[in-house]
Amino acid sequence: MAARIRKGDTVFVISGADRGRRGEVLQMFPKDDRAVVQGIAIAKKHTKPSGMGSPGGIVEKEATIHVSKLMLIDPKSDKPTRVGFRVLEDGRKVRVAKATGTVIES
Repeated sequence: MAARIRKGDTVFVISGADRGRRGEVLQMFPKDDRAVVQGIAIAKKHTKPSGMGSPGGIVEKEATIHVSKLMLIDPKSDKPTRVGFRVLEDGRKVRVAKATGTVIES
């Protein structure tokens, strides 16, 4: 399956506790259909001290979110859009914003 959302994309959260917020995709997990988005789905992790370098405490970190809860931001209109695919004349398969038809470069 081709990746509709990729690392580095700006996405919009359409459902869940963070609905309506935007963020950049930091990491993708294609086998699980999940992504880590900057500033979205913050989880608190309790850590033990390990040596001199890292003190213990509560660390806030981004958790994964399912890609079905994300929509790509259209680079032309700056609004959420669905993603389609098109094959160019030179044979490359590219992502296309359904709302405006803009080719999404990655």
